[in-house]
Amino acid sequence: MTIAPNKFVACQYELYVGNENERTLMEETTPDRPLEYIQGMGMMLPAFEKQLLGLKVGDKFDFVLKCEDAYGQPEAEAVQALPREIFLDASGQLDELVVEGATLPMHTPDGQVVRGSVVEIKEDVVVLDFNHPLAGEDLHFIGSISEVHEATAEEIEQFFGGHDGCGCGCGHDHEEGEEKQHGCGGGCSCSGH
Repeated sequence: MTIAPNKFVACQYELYVGNENERTLMEETTPDRPLEYIQGMGMMLPAFEKQLLGLKVGDKFDFVLKCEDAYGQPEAEAVQALPREIFLDASGQLDELVVEGATLPMHTPDGQVVRGSVVEIKEDVVVLDFNHPLAGEDLHFIGSISEVHEATAEEIEQFFGGHDGCGCGCGHDHEEGEEKQHGCGGGCSCSGH
């Protein structure tokens, strides 16, 4: 069976950024924790899905997604200074999770959860970058396909049934901050910022 729309896909991969001379491993799945998704359901970057279309179990892949086909260039307006008081705990102190380099879940006015990286903490504001962490990067994927089958109703429910997992696209329902324990890396391959 080949990868086509509405097929369940499991694959292992390594994701690198940088050029051939100086590339950095950003994410790696394992055989016991593969990337799992349903082809054509908007779970992955469209360019990623296009590269895997037609592959079957055992096939290997090695491709680069240019940044324009992945997360685009960083956008200046995605870096925002937010009032420090929204980050205070019950005792009026800056929450211990708010440190430079941390990624924080934030809610948009319409209730959507977005993640921002703390860039700077100032006296009156906290500066967050809401660009995807891989914005501006070409993504080099090397891997293989381990499973392909018609998606079952249970699998569709698992992915789209409203569970509160990380939404990283790894196919595992884990809590905030657990993404890197099995290599999904916080959603590199998800289809949005």
